[in-house]
Amino acid sequence: MDLTDIKSLTLEELTLQLTEMTFPPFRARQIYQWLHEKLADRFDDMTNLPESMRKQLAEHFFITALKPVEVKISKVDGTRKYLFALPEGIVIESVWMKYRHGNSVCISSQAGCRMGCRFCASTILGLERNLLPSEMLDQVYQIQKDTGERVSNVVVMGSGEPMDNYDHLIRFIRLLSHEKGLNISQRNITVSTCGIVPGIRRLAKEGLAVTLALSLHGPTDQIRQELMPIARKYPLSEVLGACYEYYERTGRRLTFEYSLVKGVNDRPEEAKALALLLKPMHGHVNLIPVNPIQERNYRQSSLSNIQAFKNILEKNEINVTIRREMGRDIHGACGQLRSQYLRTKHSPSDEN
Repeated sequence: MDLTDIKSLTLEELTLQLTEMTFPPFRARQIYQWLHEKLADRFDDMTNLPESMRKQLAEHFFITALKPVEVKISKVDGTRKYLFALPEGIVIESVWMKYRHGNSVCISSQAGCRMGCRFCASTILGLERNLLPSEMLDQVYQIQKDTGERVSNVVVMGSGEPMDNYDHLIRFIRLLSHEKGLNISQRNITVSTCGIVPGIRRLAKEGLAVTLALSLHGPTDQIRQELMPIARKYPLSEVLGACYEYYERTGRRLTFEYSLVKGVNDRPEEAKALALLLKPMHGHVNLIPVNPIQERNYRQSSLSNIQAFKNILEKNEINVTIRREMGRDIHGACGQLRSQYLRTKHSPSDEN
């Protein structure tokens, strides 16, 4: 008999399944609290359940409990980078960042990615599989247990394209923000996409209050297509149209992520084009000095170019910040630590 992923069940689904097993509804509330508030990894930890019930639960359900393969802590800013192992030996990565306004965790939605963005390490080895809602949740849970500190903000901006794992993403958001779980405000959850138009339009109709972040990275279709293969399928006019629909339906201001790549998208003409493009979008631009990766020849813009780019946007009344670089000394950017780990694991020297 295949076991059911209990941590991915809603409270209503769990109540129904336990009722069918002849357990009273209050047991579902107890178990849900153990899983999503007390963050239990085993049925045996649920000490207010009868031993016979714990045994029966183990015969029908499994609890996702990610195990850390590696944890790196930045000596510069305290950022923590985690590599977690999935049951079949696949690894995923997450990042914990400490800010004045609270602790943020950046999670992965997939093991690997198939979007092919040229400056991102996550996509180099392709997509291995989608993550379950429980596997997305447990990145947050295990990090909160490890640090002993409350997580207040979650960004789905690690490895993977969230809209490529849409149904699991939505379930994850509802579980993470549930009042009987960690109860993280949906306003403190950010979902990043490279521009999957059908996913953006679906998300706009979900009745959620999450922040949508678009990986923009270029003010023209030509530049976006050079950096992001998905842009060949969804041109800017369609992507921004879907983003505006999201804003209109939710009232949530959008974030536009823009990785500055030296000589590709960081010149004054690109800044002016970007300002013109985004003026009607009611959004915020997050300028990101691109993280150089071993497999690509893209380089980071100079500090003077980054500041000049920001100044042009501000003169055109665009809300803009330069992202503070976190965890660079521990391969903090998306996919970097996982990519390094897999290169080491499969290197010829390991096979001799």
